[in-house]
Amino acid sequence: MQAAIAGEMRLLDPEVRASPARVLELLDPEFTEIGASGRRWDVESILTVTSGGSVSPESPVKVSEVTGAVLAPGIVHLTYFADNQGRRAWRSSLWRLTETGWRMYFHQGTLAG
Repeated sequence: MQAAIAGEMRLLDPEVRASPARVLELLDPEFTEIGASGRRWDVESILTVTSGGSVSPESPVKVSEVTGAVLAPGIVHLTYFADNQGRRAWRSSLWRLTETGWRMYFHQGTLAG
């Protein structure tokens, strides 16, 4: 579970997000996301957003209430609360262990009031 949490935190790091190669190391080739906006994302569309500076180095995402559960061998579900410059959302991710390490398979964000 700790490896999945570490991967999640790396994906929120502005330096990692600015590097498509580093983001690709953490995303499963079959990755999909349903964003807080309601938009559906895949690996290619996420790389466009992350490389465009979606997280400011001066105002990193604030994460709290991280919890995780092992759903099956090699499958971890994480949930946490994220605040990105006042845009607050509950986040949920599924991570799976592959031959190359832990990779995010699915992610969903739900805006919080």
